[in-house]
Amino acid sequence: MKSIKYLIGALCIICVLTAANRRPTTIFMIGDSTMANKDISHDRKERGWGMALQCFFDDNIRIDNHAVNGRSSLSFINEGRWDTVLNRMRPGDYVIIQFGHNDEKPKADRHTDPGSTFDYNLAKFVRETREHGGIPVLMNAVVRRNFAKVAPKNDDDEKLRNTTFKDANGLVEGDSLVDTHGLYIVAPRDVAKRMNVHFVDANRITHELEQGLGREESKKLHMWFLPGEEPSVPKGRQDNTHYNVYGAHVVAHLLAEALCEEIPVLSKYRTDADITVDKRGRGEFMQLMPAIEKALSTPGKEITIQILGGQWEQPKLPKKHHIKFVMREGATWK
Repeated sequence: MKSIKYLIGALCIICVLTAANRRPTTIFMIGDSTMANKDISHDRKERGWGMALQCFFDDNIRIDNHAVNGRSSLSFINEGRWDTVLNRMRPGDYVIIQFGHNDEKPKADRHTDPGSTFDYNLAKFVRETREHGGIPVLMNAVVRRNFAKVAPKNDDDEKLRNTTFKDANGLVEGDSLVDTHGLYIVAPRDVAKRMNVHFVDANRITHELEQGLGREESKKLHMWFLPGEEPSVPKGRQDNTHYNVYGAHVVAHLLAEALCEEIPVLSKYRTDADITVDKRGRGEFMQLMPAIEKALSTPGKEITIQILGGQWEQPKLPKKHHIKFVMREGATWK
């Protein structure tokens, strides 16, 4: 009888160890509003690209996004947010580090200098990630949509959410995207080279994206809406920094590709569904039926809709349709 108990106990231990070994790899994200999760109440449309990143990796990868609006490398550390990430990190996890937008701002609780305090903070993130068995990935800041030769004075990107379309400066824009970050996009590359760290040139990637789209089409990536165009911002907005739903997904897709190119082992966990539905706002849709309507309106190929978590009413579809559902994160039909 005892031998049976020992056998059962041993099997239980094996099962626990096996489950632990199968745990998803976590990709932690630390950064600012261009990466952060957003308030989706009242059907708000602003998204950070990190909010959409889970759409491009399967359930073997878990995105844990700690980026927060308005934070710099300095304030992220001083507010204890970095300690929170370190306490959750386990060996083999990744940390994507992307700052710059707010480090360049003049406020004393945010400001750092490239080549000095900014580099020091980035090196701290790298060093302490490695000390906890994690794998750091440095990225430089994504571009602002600035087609003006002289960028408008902006001492705080967070103020853009309180503006309307009419509040923005009537700038004359040209055809060339002009950098606003200076040495803040060089510092992460320098630190990566000096410390032999994975580096993704997010600034170059997003510069090529926005320049390729051009002055008018690039507006579609951002919180740029005419008055009456978007119900959540009825007076409109001209925000060249923050992404909308579409823009966040376009950027997340490009940076997921770049991440897998830099770290090939992540490629086997990549997923490329056509549409993602998620009640927490990580997908293009939060409700299933609008996603289905979009899929049915796209003729000629099979459309994959991935559903992230929760219980869903199983839809009634036409006998002949070209929709494939992928249920993820424990999503089920009622």
